[in-house]
Amino acid sequence: MTFPLFHRPGTVVFLDDDPDYLEMLALVLPRHWHLRLFMRPTECIAHLLQEPPFWEADAWNQQQLVDLWREGKPLIPQILGYWSKYTERYALSRVCVVDFSMPGMDGLQTLAELGDWPGSRVLLTGQADEQVAVRAFNRGLIHQFIPKQTQDISRRLIEAVERLLFAAHPRHAQTWRATLKPEQASLLRAPGVAAWLSAFCAKNWVEHVAIGDPFGVLGMDAAGKIGWLQLETRDGLQALAEMAEVAGVPAAGVAQVRSGARLADVELRQALSSSQPVTLVPAFSVGEGEGALLGALFPVEPTTGPDPNNSYSRWLARQPKRHVQE
Repeated sequence: MTFPLFHRPGTVVFLDDDPDYLEMLALVLPRHWHLRLFMRPTECIAHLLQEPPFWEADAWNQQQLVDLWREGKPLIPQILGYWSKYTERYALSRVCVVDFSMPGMDGLQTLAELGDWPGSRVLLTGQADEQVAVRAFNRGLIHQFIPKQTQDISRRLIEAVERLLFAAHPRHAQTWRATLKPEQASLLRAPGVAAWLSAFCAKNWVEHVAIGDPFGVLGMDAAGKIGWLQLETRDGLQALAEMAEVAGVPAAGVAQVRSGARLADVELRQALSSSQPVTLVPAFSVGEGEGALLGALFPVEPTTGPDPNNSYSRWLARQPKRHVQE
């Protein structure tokens, strides 16, 4: 599945023995990245090797949400609670970028020392080192290699890291796939749908979770604003219209739901135990084709979401300024 069911920001680590190069990176790389810059391989290795227990604890927290859902507890309020409580999830390193040519310990030797650290590995190479990088990539030791002499290397590096940051982590994907029905998973795997959802989420949110009960994507932007992208098949419109009618939606609104012109946030309200009236918003096609999958974006009231002080932008502002750790 190319669309990540679970995504959030994470730290990007750089290791290079050239302090001027690291200082340049600190200036040109996106300000919405959380960076850790290292000159010494031993310091970088020590930092990353202390992370696996925290990765494991976070994965366990996610699995607990799904386990409680199986026991009847709605997923949406659980996810909102997870986002509010576990703010240090942003500190976990997602990508490590290492220079190959360093004295004492080269980049591949450094990456080999990381053991079961679960993030993505990128190797920066000189012209003479490219064959080494190709062999390492083919052996699965690295996820990407980038020649330092590449024109516009900053852009190439940013694109590569952004792609790895957005890529689905296998452990997380397995956890959240369990909430999907087979037909829902099949819809999200369709290339047109997956590409559309990936672009939508990247544009609107820094963090999201796709779930099957109810079917949709819960997302949060950098400022902590929550949205619910409800997904509905045309075959499911009749059932949604009936729920809307029971919830007190007027006949004209029920007819719009039945036709697919609008969707109703009945299931979102039920999951949040909200007493607010059901909202209808215009529906749109998700992906390519004849509109077999429809979507509608609903806001989630601030009272049910995380504290804005725990948003990604606020968390990032509290972190130390970018500097090289020698």
